[in-house]
Amino acid sequence: MGDETGTRHLLLLHGLGATGEVWLPWAPLLERRWAGRWLAPDLAGHGWSPPLPAYSFAGLARQVVEGLGPVADRLGPRDRLVVLGHSLGGVVALALAARQLELPVDAVVGLGIKAVWSPAELDKARELAGRPVSWFTSRDEAARRYLRVSGLAGLFAPDHPVVDAGLRREDGRWRLAMDPAAFGVGEPKLAALLAATDVPVLLARGEQDPMVSDAQLKEYGVPVATLPGVGHNAHVEDPAAVLALLDPYH
Repeated sequence: MGDETGTRHLLLLHGLGATGEVWLPWAPLLERRWAGRWLAPDLAGHGWSPPLPAYSFAGLARQVVEGLGPVADRLGPRDRLVVLGHSLGGVVALALAARQLELPVDAVVGLGIKAVWSPAELDKARELAGRPVSWFTSRDEAARRYLRVSGLAGLFAPDHPVVDAGLRREDGRWRLAMDPAAFGVGEPKLAALLAATDVPVLLARGEQDPMVSDAQLKEYGVPVATLPGVGHNAHVEDPAAVLALLDPYH
């Protein structure tokens, strides 16, 4: 992999409750518009990725690095990674770009990162993290819960293949693949994460995203992009618009 000038490979990181499959609809676009390889792993405690004993952004980033092992071994000396992360995945993307990790990251795009958390929101997240796994008698019930938990309700039908990776069937019952404890990852310290990296960072949001505002993102002194007509899951609502954010990094 890689030539004289090097190739940029794209790492796509999903949000809380989703899986790497959420990026599958991007495949035709990426074939046309992204020259290097692309990877869309499951974060720890999501999809097919095993859980962590305790969740932190650094721990989630370490799990991604471990999963990258064989891929990183195939990178040429000039090959680089561009990381696009949505919501939780955007925070993990920033953690991956920390200079101390010495990964060949060229740029980070963080989409829909929730920058400000109230005490009530953090309490609710801790409460969700402490709940036992919920079981369902049918796939349809479990699929509908998965779509609500991942924020993808209304964007994918319950029977869409993307939903399958978020479900598990055991002994005739269904549950979400996600480890509920992942809800307890906590509030991201965005200022510290940005101070820990030397690579270009773009923070982006859909203009209809209720979870984060332009003003909140502009507090951090890095470029901010607002995508018209879309909400929190802009990467699902308008893949081409989100992919265009990466044009400077090909």
